Amino acid sequence: MAENSTYAVIAVGGKQYRVREGERLLVDRVSVDEGKTFHPDLLLLGGDGGPKLGDKLEGAQVTAKVSAHVLGEKVIVGKHKRRTGYRRRNGHRSRLTQIEIQSIGSKQASRSSTAKKTTSSSGAKKRTTTTTKKKAD
Repeated sequence: MAENSTYAVIAVGGKQYRVREGERLLVDRVSVDEGKTFHPDLLLLGGDGGPKLGDKLEGAQVTAKVSAHVLGEKVIVGKHKRRTGYRRRNGHRSRLTQIEIQSIGSKQASRSSTAKKTTSSSGAKKRTTTTTKKKAD
């Protein structure tokens, strides 16, 4: 039940979507082949506890799989100006990608973030030893 309550806000193609694991949605065409996965930009991570933003998102990622590239419904656009005989009829079908959210979490990235913490703590120790030597002189 904890996994179902986890959600994320991602950005794909200049638009933002609130997603959960296992969810399928249509987004603007993505330049990734069918069947392959990609990591969209993560803006917010929520669920158990408070939401996480900005620096607290370091190491977290969302994995999405491209299910299919499809065409949207046909949209007809009509223009008309009265008493001038001006009429235009145009239309289009949007090129869309159907994606499936596979995982929301930080399994792989947590290892790299712990490695960064250990190097930064050793660097802090070196700085403190050099400052104490300067004070002693």
